[in-house]
Amino acid sequence: MEPVGESWELRILAPQALGKYLAYKGSITVNGVSLTVNSITDVEAGTELSINLIPHTVENTALHTLRAGGPVNLEIDLIARYVERMLGAAPAAPDR
Repeated sequence: MEPVGESWELRILAPQALGKYLAYKGSITVNGVSLTVNSITDVEAGTELSINLIPHTVENTALHTLRAGGPVNLEIDLIARYVERMLGAAPAAPDR
């Protein structure tokens, strides 16, 4: 996490398996805090994402305790999970 002007930039390397669920301006939950993705880049080691944090968010959540290289809990957007389920579901049988 690095200061950028009056806010903070949080950079995370997410596992490659989560990369398909991440999108620019999409949502991700980091350690229980729902945030908006500012940028994503697929790399060999996974997916790098950047999140802009306003001071209020940093001060009023546990995100101020994050340390470089430390683990975080990531939860993907619920809608992404619904879309994956719908795309993987078998077609419905026609009504008779």
